[in-house]
Order: sequence, then structure tokens, then C-alpha cells
Amino acid sequence: MLANLYKHRFVLEWKVLGYEQRLQVRIVDYADDLVLCCRGTADTAMQAMRGMKTKLKLTVNETKTHVCQVPEESFDFLGYTLGRWYSAETGRAYIGAGPSKTKVLRLCRQISELTSCRWELLAEEEMVGRLNSVLHGWSRYFSRGSVSRAYRSVDRHARFRLRQWLCRKHKLSGRGTTCYPLRYVYDTLWLAYAPGAASQPSVCESVILCARAGCGKSACPVR
Repeated sequence: MLANLYKHRFVLEWKVLGYEQRLQVRIVDYADDLVLCCRGTADTAMQAMRGMKTKLKLTVNETKTHVCQVPEESFDFLGYTLGRWYSAETGRAYIGAGPSKTKVLRLCRQISELTSCRWELLAEEEMVGRLNSVLHGWSRYFSRGSVSRAYRSVDRHARFRLRQWLCRKHKLSGRGTTCYPLRYVYDTLWLAYAPGAASQPSVCESVILCARAGCGKSACPVR
């Protein structure tokens, strides 16, 4: 809240002093993060921003603050990477946004922690319920822009880690693809599947973020 109060004062002064109109700069901000969108006036806008921050006795984060020329470069903001993307259907380039690699890797690490050996005593329904809670929340936030590639990575990792966990729990060898096929993972255990992923399993074997996650029958290995 305190960050928003200071940011509101900064935005108002930016407009009152005429920077928005004179430099043709649009401010996009959230809490203590902001992006100055402009064309050809980046250095002047950066200097003005630093001066105003100093007057407000605020410190600019030099690690995160830099000039980025899009689409030749890309930058991260609020978990999204903004820059040049390519259409999966046509291969054509466009300026867009999608989940950043940092956020995808962080989610995969969280999934790995949730399915580590310390949780082998959990019931299968509870394990899948925990995974689905994380997947639901993540996909609700990252639901804009180019999401299919990130979703595919997350879905593959979630399936892989769940199968590993099931194999350890039931003392089975192998990767679990035979004992726990897609139909079992999605239709029996109700593991959530992120919408928008391009290479999803066949319709009969998939569940797209089903609200019934974790309410399947008691699981046992499929022979």
C-alpha cells in the first residue's frame, strides 16, 4: 500500500509536469514496479524519472532498471517476458508477452518439492489435490499472451514428477509410463491439465483443469 501511495504521487507529478505529453511516455505500473513505454525518448525519460525519484527520496533499483529496445530485446515485468514472439501456426514474428523462463522454472521446482520422497505417505488424492491447487493458481495468473510453450513444459514436468512419486510410493521400477498411462493420470487421478497447451493428450485421456481434482477413486497401479 505504501508503494502504491508513492507511485500515485509519482504518476500525478509526471503528468502535471508535462512529461507524459511532451515525451509521449506511457507509464505502466504495479506496486513498486513500473515500465516507461516510449519511442525515441527513452534516455530523456529515464533521466526525468531518476530526478523525480530523487525528489521523492526513493531509490531506483539499478539491477532491474535499464533501457530496452523492443523487439530487438525483451524484458520481464510482473512475471511475463515482453518482446518478440513467434506464432506456432505460421511462424510469423509479433510483439507479445508470455510467462518468463524464471517463473516456469520456479513452478517446476515447486512441483518437484511437492512430489519429493518426503511426501510418499500422502494419499494419492491428496497429492494430486496439492498439485492441482498450484497448477490452478499459476494458470489463472499466466493466462495472457503466448502461454502454450510454458504450459507444455509445466504439464510434462507435472506428469513426470507425479509418475515418479507413484512409482516410489508403490515400490515400482521404471518411469511409470506403462503402469500409469495418460488415461490413469488424467481420468482417474484427475491431474489438472493447463488450457492452451498445443500438444495436449487426446480428448478421451485429458482433463482441462477439472474442478473435480483429487476426488478420483483410490489409486492402484495399472497392470
